[in-house]
Amino acid sequence: MELLKELITIDPATGVAVYIQISNAFIQHIRQGRLRKGLKLQGSRELAAMLGINRMTAVAAYQELEAQGWIEMLPKKGTFVKADLPLFSPRKLPGDAPDYSLPQDTGFLYDKKKIIPIPAAGIPLVGKLVINDGFPDVRLAPIEELTRCMRSFSRLAANKKYLLYGGAQGSLLLRQTLADFLCDTRGLAITADNILITKGAQMGIFIATSVIINPNDEMIVGLPGYSYANITFQQLGANLNYVPVDDAGIDTNLIEKLCKKKKIRMVYVIPHHHNPTTVTLSPERRMHLLALAAKYKFAIIEDDYDYDFHYSSKPVMPMASHDSKGNVIYIGTLTKTFAPAVRIGFMVAPTAFIQTATYYRKIVDTQGDSLMENAIAELYKDGTIGRHIKKSVKIYNERRDHLCQLLQKELGAAISFKVPDGGMSVWTNFLHHDLKTISQHAFTRGLVIRDGTAYDIGKQKFNAVRLGFASLNFKEQVQAVKIIKEVMR
Repeated sequence: MELLKELITIDPATGVAVYIQISNAFIQHIRQGRLRKGLKLQGSRELAAMLGINRMTAVAAYQELEAQGWIEMLPKKGTFVKADLPLFSPRKLPGDAPDYSLPQDTGFLYDKKKIIPIPAAGIPLVGKLVINDGFPDVRLAPIEELTRCMRSFSRLAANKKYLLYGGAQGSLLLRQTLADFLCDTRGLAITADNILITKGAQMGIFIATSVIINPNDEMIVGLPGYSYANITFQQLGANLNYVPVDDAGIDTNLIEKLCKKKKIRMVYVIPHHHNPTTVTLSPERRMHLLALAAKYKFAIIEDDYDYDFHYSSKPVMPMASHDSKGNVIYIGTLTKTFAPAVRIGFMVAPTAFIQTATYYRKIVDTQGDSLMENAIAELYKDGTIGRHIKKSVKIYNERRDHLCQLLQKELGAAISFKVPDGGMSVWTNFLHHDLKTISQHAFTRGLVIRDGTAYDIGKQKFNAVRLGFASLNFKEQVQAVKIIKEVMR
């Protein structure tokens, strides 16, 4: 068996555990026939002495080989290469084609018409400057603090339970922390039982709609509106009734007229910074909408995706804080606070609704990321998130002002816009140039800008787009506006 010394090479520089290197070498030589079936191998002491390793490492290598089925260790007899070795490669079934590749489509029928096209998300491309429609600057996010907190949390022996299955409603610690935070900052008189943790606002919208809407139910959305939410509603079978959004938000007088003609099941609104136009729903219309919901018994989904980012004054309290009838389902997210990849959102509603929504959550996604949820709760408690929000609001406010000044100076009469009170983007109308053409030409010059078609409904064309300022520093804004100006000539 001195041959083993020549066959097994240990290289510390690889970073692979020594016992794994040894077991892999054994497997290779068994496969190649150098170590034949039934061959008696050296004991762990002899193997350790021959290779110059600790005996426990040799034992671990043999245990790994035994676990994989390559050897057997028989008491008082020794260690042997197994006679019935693991299959080296999967066996083909009779009649299998010699070369197999997955077909482009299935061998059965399904309804492809159910899939509603989703507009491009404006995902950053390598080597491209991107004007998204209102994302945070991930360079500012406290990711190091979050990962450090997750590592610390996972090391504590008492927290190992969070690596097991947990409740579908989400981390109790995070729900309790959020309940306190939302009470202090948004006037919501709630407890942890009123909160469902989701993977972003989109999941919350989907779940709430799944609970409320049946196929062919009538609901109301704003025009222009948030295309991803509209697709969700249509995908779940709702009939959409579009109500115009003006400078005071969605027109509640038109909502009332629709309620007199149809049985409206749900109204979707973004009262704080409407997507896409960024306008804030006026106090009068907020109270009118709440009164209509109470009178006509419809649900309101209040999407408050970027509440914390308001610049001109204090944020307006959510409609949910004035809802005494239990008609408002309040949706929020932390993706705008941290980064789009941090998929943590929440739904606030009466406890009975949350229980039903939790059931819907559980049948598609048993639970969320317990470690991340608990780590975020700790960041709320130690003040990290509060400090990050204050810092971000200051920076985004400066970036909003800088971009608006640039647009006015460089593009002037070619566009129209209003300086938004909050949010992360400027709703910009292009008055004389086709936005789709601008988008195409800008791309060839290294700039990604959406073409605005996601907001078009039927014959209603806006030729407008959200120009996100939060994720671009001054230098990047100057570069982006320069390219837009060049392609508009």
